[in-house]
Amino acid sequence: MDGLMMDFPLTLSMVMRRAELLFPEKEIVTRQPDRSFHRYTYSEWIRRSKKLALALKKLGVKDGDRIGSFCWNHYQHYELYFGIPAMGAVLHTLNLRLGAEDLSYIINHADDQILFIDESLLPLFEKFREKVSFKKVIVISQKGNIPEGMLDYEELLAAEDDKDFEYTDWDENKAISMCYTSGTTGKPKGTVYSHRSTVLHAMVCAMSSGLGLNQNDILLPVVPMFHANAWGIPFAAPLVGCGLVFPGPFLDPPSLLEAFEQEKVTITGGVPTIWIGMLKVLDENPTAYNLSKMRTLLVGGSAVPKSLIDDFESRHNLNIVHAWGMTEMSPLGTINSLKPRLINSDRPTQLNYRATQGLPVNLVEFRIRGDEGLLEFDGQSMGELEVRGPYIASAYYNSPEGADKFTEDGWFKTGDIATIDPDCYLEIKDRTKDLVKSGGEWISSVELENALMGHEAVAEAAVFAVAHEKWQERPLAAVVLQEGKSAGKDELIAHLAKEFPKWWLPDDVVFIEEIPKTSVGKFKKIVLRETFQNHLINPHS
Repeated sequence: MDGLMMDFPLTLSMVMRRAELLFPEKEIVTRQPDRSFHRYTYSEWIRRSKKLALALKKLGVKDGDRIGSFCWNHYQHYELYFGIPAMGAVLHTLNLRLGAEDLSYIINHADDQILFIDESLLPLFEKFREKVSFKKVIVISQKGNIPEGMLDYEELLAAEDDKDFEYTDWDENKAISMCYTSGTTGKPKGTVYSHRSTVLHAMVCAMSSGLGLNQNDILLPVVPMFHANAWGIPFAAPLVGCGLVFPGPFLDPPSLLEAFEQEKVTITGGVPTIWIGMLKVLDENPTAYNLSKMRTLLVGGSAVPKSLIDDFESRHNLNIVHAWGMTEMSPLGTINSLKPRLINSDRPTQLNYRATQGLPVNLVEFRIRGDEGLLEFDGQSMGELEVRGPYIASAYYNSPEGADKFTEDGWFKTGDIATIDPDCYLEIKDRTKDLVKSGGEWISSVELENALMGHEAVAEAAVFAVAHEKWQERPLAAVVLQEGKSAGKDELIAHLAKEFPKWWLPDDVVFIEEIPKTSVGKFKKIVLRETFQNHLINPHS
C-alpha cells in the first residue's frame, strides 16, 4: 500500500518563494573592498537573482550548462548561488587558492561555459587564462574597470525586468551546483549537488541538532563560498529567515571582530586558523569588542585543540562548536554537542568530548571498517570511516577512477581513520593518505615529493605534516642528497615554487642520511612525524 502524499519536489525554487514571501525585510550585509558595508534586503536579493537568471538565458546559457564563479564572499556571489540554478544551469564555485594547473584542469573537466569573476581577482585569472576557454567572462566590478571583451555584471542585471521571471519547479534530482576536491590524492574530482540534496542539507543545518537556526540569528560565514558551498550556510539562512553578513576579502581578525560587533552576529564558521589568530587579538584587547550576541563559533576543516575551546570560553565567554564534514557530504557530517548526561560532568571530561568531531547530524549514518570488516563503536577500535545519506555523493562527476571511493553496498569511504565511542562521538585519528592540512586546506605530500626528487641533487624526499602554532599543520620535507651533490633549503624551495602555490611550499627542509621505510619499501612517515613533530614550533628540538 502506498502513502497518499503529494509528490512535491524539494527545490531551491521553493526556498526562494518562501524567503520572498515570509522574510522580505531581512538584511544581507557585505563588506566592500573599500571597507564600507553594502546593505540590502532579501526582497532585493531575490529580485536581482531573478534578473540574473533572465540575463543568462539571453546570453544563450542552456539547461545544465556549468557556470564558474571566481569570487570572494559577497552579495553578488550569493545571487549566483540562486540565480544560476533558477534558470536550470549549474553553479561551479572555483577555489581561488588553487594553483593555475589545478584550476585550468577543473574548469576544462567541468566544461564551464561562462565565468563570473571579481575585478580584484583578474590578475589571478591571467595566470591560467590561456589554458581555458569561456564563451563569456562577466566581471563583478568595484571600480568599473571592465577589460575589453568582458561583460559588466551590473549592466547585465540592469537590462532585465524581474517581472519577466517565472519560477520553475525543477525535478528535485536536477543538478544545481558542483565543487571539486583539491586533487590531493590524484586529479581533482567533482561533487555534483542536486536541488533535493541541497534542501535536505539546509534543513539539517537549521535543526536544533545542527546549528539550531531561527529568525533572530545573523550568520557570518568566514569559510569561503568557494569551499563546499560555505558549509551550506547560504542555503540554510533563507530557509528560516536568518540575517546574513558577508566579510568580502577581509578575513583578518580585527576586520572580522569589527563586523561581529557592528552587525550583532550570532553564528559564524571557519577553520581553526581563523580562531587562533582571533584569540590572540582578543587576549591583547579583551574589552575592545562587544561580542555578547555571539552564541556559536563553528569550527571545521581540521581538529580543534582542547586548549582553544577552553581559552575562548574561560577568557572570553565564547562557545566553540566542533564540526566535521567533506565536500562529498554537502558538507556537514557531524556537529559536537554534549549529551544530557555530560552536561553536569567535570570540565576535563566535557573538554575531551567537545574536542571530538561530535555526533552525526540528522540523515547521516556512519560506520568504521578495519582489515577484517566492520568495527565496534567502542572508542578504541580504529578503522576507515564510511558514511551514507541523502545528501552524500554517490559518484564523482565524469571520474571513473574515483569509483573505488564507494562501497558495493552504497557507502562513501571518507579516507579518514577514526574511532566511534558507545555514545556515537566520532574522533578522527588520521588519514589513510599522508596529506597535510594547513589552515583547513589540503596539501599533497606525494606531489611535493615527486617534484623534489626531480631535482638533480635529490636522491629521496619525504614530505609530511608537523604541528604549527598558527596553521595547525605545515609541510616539512626530509631530503636525502645524491652522493657527491649538494643543494640547500632555499634552492629546493625555489625549485618547488616553479610548480606549486606558495602556501603549498614546505616551511623547512631537513637533510638526513636515510628515510625510514616499511618492509615493502614505502616511506615510514610515522617515524618522521614523531622525530620532527615539534620542529616548526621549537626549531632547536
